[in-house]
Amino acid sequence: MSLPKTLADDVARNLVMVAQLIDEDPERAYAYSRIALRLASRVAAVREAAGFAAYATQKYAEALAEFRAARRMTGNVDLWPVMADCERGLGRPERAMAMAGEPEVQKLDKAGQVEMRLVAAGARRDMGQIDAAIVTLQSPELASSSVQPWTARLRYAYADALLSAGREDEAREWFAKTIEADKDGATDASDRLAELDGVEFVDAMVEEDDEDDEDADDDLSPVLDADIDTDTDTDVVDDDEDSGDGDEDDDDGVDEEVGEEVERDTKH
Repeated sequence: MSLPKTLADDVARNLVMVAQLIDEDPERAYAYSRIALRLASRVAAVREAAGFAAYATQKYAEALAEFRAARRMTGNVDLWPVMADCERGLGRPERAMAMAGEPEVQKLDKAGQVEMRLVAAGARRDMGQIDAAIVTLQSPELASSSVQPWTARLRYAYADALLSAGREDEAREWFAKTIEADKDGATDASDRLAELDGVEFVDAMVEEDDEDDEDADDDLSPVLDADIDTDTDTDVVDDDEDSGDGDEDDDDGVDEEVGEEVERDTKH
């Protein structure tokens, strides 16, 4: 469906904002998707973007409706795995399992089939079938030594399932294999492996801050001791008055920053 140029530009701007914000601020991404949806609800790309924004904010019923609409418009099966995952989000894992057995799965590309396998394994776990979930994840893609975009997530899911089944040694092995494939650090496999090995991480920055606070308290002690013996009523009043003036200045600065942010969002 074609749109007038001005309308198309407005829709495009909102879709760009959805793409930019969906990971770091899904609620704002969702708000932009609703604007795009009001402007062009008959455009498949808009329905799909609205679906992913709703999915990111755990509005699974709404996401599923948008994905279904997009699929009707395009006839494309690419959204089949995420539609099944919406069923899981709605507390209907048995429907997700039924979708995993539909002919649409065979029409998916390799990445889509792996995603469907992950969803099906998750549905098995939702139903308390941990051993079946482990078997579901066992596949040529899992056994392959080549690293693909889906490899880290597939290995991580398998390691996590093994750990849930009490197979700790195997889980440790697969978390290590996940780290090998997870070059971007998309999973927390390294933390999970360290936890299994009994390694405890200490935040050095927190320790430094604590030491700085202790030093500051030591430096202030003589001053505080001296102040105890003096009449401080006048000083307290003066400090309150000064603090009040500072608060007003701070409020003005906040107002100016909020105004500038709203103006920027409006312009874009």
